[in-house]
Amino acid sequence: MTSYDTEVLVVGAGPVGLVLAVDLARRQVPFRIIDRRTEPTDESRAVVVHARSLEMLDILGVEDEVVASGRTTTGVRFHADGKELAHIPLDTVDSPYPFSVTTAQTETERILTERLRALGVEVERGVELIDLTQDADSVTATVGEETIRCRYLVGTDGASSAVRHHLGLKLEGSFKGEHFLMGDVDATYDLDTSSMHINASSGAGPIMIFPMIGDRVRIIAAIGQADHGRPASLEWLQRVCDERGLEARVRSPRWLTTFEIHHAQVARYRTGRVFLAGDAAHVHSPAGGQGMNTGMQDAFNLGWKLAAAVAGTTGFEVVLDSYHDERHPVAAHVIKETTVMTNGATVESKVVRVVRNQALRLIAGTQFAQHRIANEMEEFTVAYHGSPIVQQGVHGHVVPGDAAPPVPGTGLWSAVADVRRKHPSDHVLITLHAEPVSIPGCTTLVVDDPEGKIAGRYGVTPGGAVIVRPDGYVARILRASEIPQT
Repeated sequence: MTSYDTEVLVVGAGPVGLVLAVDLARRQVPFRIIDRRTEPTDESRAVVVHARSLEMLDILGVEDEVVASGRTTTGVRFHADGKELAHIPLDTVDSPYPFSVTTAQTETERILTERLRALGVEVERGVELIDLTQDADSVTATVGEETIRCRYLVGTDGASSAVRHHLGLKLEGSFKGEHFLMGDVDATYDLDTSSMHINASSGAGPIMIFPMIGDRVRIIAAIGQADHGRPASLEWLQRVCDERGLEARVRSPRWLTTFEIHHAQVARYRTGRVFLAGDAAHVHSPAGGQGMNTGMQDAFNLGWKLAAAVAGTTGFEVVLDSYHDERHPVAAHVIKETTVMTNGATVESKVVRVVRNQALRLIAGTQFAQHRIANEMEEFTVAYHGSPIVQQGVHGHVVPGDAAPPVPGTGLWSAVADVRRKHPSDHVLITLHAEPVSIPGCTTLVVDDPEGKIAGRYGVTPGGAVIVRPDGYVARILRASEIPQT
């Protein structure tokens, strides 16, 4: 028997590492989480928490606090040449939380840290990863002056990841870096404060504004490579706002900076017993506010799989491999979409801009397109249909690999969520009008469906059932003949 100092070592205590830590803690998996910073960061790099992540935060027990810390955002508005081109309402997404929340990343980290502390775990700060090696049975990490032997190690330590470096992996992709000026400031402006705003300008690059609580806003503007390295200042930010038609008067800077982003990801998310998540595994444009959300969803996908491996669940190696299979394509899609969005917002040709504006008005003017764009932005297009751990060959409105949707008027989502909170490591077996059945690794939920709404939405035949994974995605849709008899 191999002995371990801890089962899992999480390296990095930003939002991604904290989500993983909270998820492991509520599953009672022994772990440690370290961070080289002696104090939590005071830099609020990401400010948007999307609907899919709010569902996750609900299961983790912190959704109320996150919503209270920020501004509820119910739409995205696109502007160009002083005119509004399109309005995308976010309340069409199929979620109990049909909105985003704009809140400082520092608030998100604070709330998750407090939740972790309530679960009995503290972040070990001022502790840096110096080296790591692994063999068939364990990972040995040198952290400060201590050596930790663990079953698994997860790098959630950002774009300059030490874990990735020690694995010998590199971010691969487009290295024509995009440069941005960012300001976390107070501002006076005449825009809808319940919407995020993306303003395309004539060749100079887009500028985005994210209203937060009170007068606080996040402004991000693409800048030319010639300006990279120029010290950020309030005066420069104001000039960029003026030049690009964003009628805002900025003041009271909390944080001003410039940064560079590449569109890239590692070739594999798992190397033996070591995993990468968040910016350690993928980086891309801030357009659409997808970065932190994608990373936190990486962590939520991985948490239950690590718990299954630590418990020695049958087939856990396939389950662990599915982390890469499921999440690598998600980041690849985000990179593709944010690249298209950025390129579309920075065209210099006047003719092309006119065509772009007309096309955006036309496409985004239909409810169908608005719903599709909202689903994309809120991460409701994420699915795991080709995953080795979901059932194949099932067709219908909902298929294995989809996130389990709510069914209005039935209370299904809240019932499933309650089971997922109380039994975090179990799958949920949903049966309709049937005696409870027993399947190993599942908690059975018998639901009443007199109007057939749930059966119709999920495509469940009489006597059938649905199995929902711990992360909320459908694993299987079973016919009556496929359910073990007890």
